[in-house]
Amino acid sequence: MRYDDDSPPPPESASAVSPDRRRFARRSSLAVAAAVLAPTALAGWVLVQVATGAGADDARPPRIVMPAAGATNASLTPPASPAPSASPATTPGTSADNALSGKTVVIDPGHNTGNFKHSTEINKKVDIGTTTKECDATGTTTHSGYMEAEFTLDVSRRLRTVLEARGLKVVFTHDGERPWGPCIDERARIGNEAKADAVVSVHADGVSEGSRGYHVILPAKVKRGAADTAAIVGPSRTLGERIAGNFARTTGSAPANYLGGGTGLVVRDDLGGLNLSTQPKVFVECGNMRDSKDAALLTSPEWRQKAAQGIADGIVGFLGG
Repeated sequence: MRYDDDSPPPPESASAVSPDRRRFARRSSLAVAAAVLAPTALAGWVLVQVATGAGADDARPPRIVMPAAGATNASLTPPASPAPSASPATTPGTSADNALSGKTVVIDPGHNTGNFKHSTEINKKVDIGTTTKECDATGTTTHSGYMEAEFTLDVSRRLRTVLEARGLKVVFTHDGERPWGPCIDERARIGNEAKADAVVSVHADGVSEGSRGYHVILPAKVKRGAADTAAIVGPSRTLGERIAGNFARTTGSAPANYLGGGTGLVVRDDLGGLNLSTQPKVFVECGNMRDSKDAALLTSPEWRQKAAQGIADGIVGFLGG
């Protein structure tokens, strides 16, 4: 994983030590204490997804997003798993169903199976507020050729079925009817224009063998050009925490072992789909398609149904159902 050059400075050198043995002992004790505290301080950093082109808008290295001044590593503590949401078979007219009445969820199936054939179109640059990026990306594949775009559309359709059974209105950014795209700015605009109560972009990662697990990408606080996420950072984190807890419980998957510090939560400021959103929004990276064990899960229809259920339960919990 590549980091930007905003890493913390190295610890102060301890080479200049007083000849006085007692002062030396005191300084040694302080050095040991600092060594013990250093990992805790580092745990407060917010890691970002490695650049693979899978969950990212493009394949360029992502930016590290540092926590706000005064933030502690508690902000990265895995949330206590929320109580499981009620089954989709909940009797109509219950208070849970009433809480969901009139609410809209936008589902964004990541990428498009036709993107591979439309490189000119998807490589066109669009403005994401903080910079310009490619319109869309191809996504990744398993070693056997199962495409991320096939996976995301299948899980999204299953997710729609579960959510509609709870009485929610579901809007898709695309449903496989387009030859390519849509572009990342259009994906964000669809959620904004729908005035969605929650927006979820479904993805799968494409990193090296041995890198396993899910993670949920949260928007960083950014304000530049058309990007202003101040109003959605808080609710998006709550949405992400709800999804992470329910996804882990339903699928049995663990948080990613290669980023996020074991929390399953990652903050990024370089994704147009998040930067341009005015509604609470997260990306869900369901697993790593390039790892053989994760790929066996991602290619299983039964597991994909569990993934859809876990995401749905998180959304419903976020919306008060």
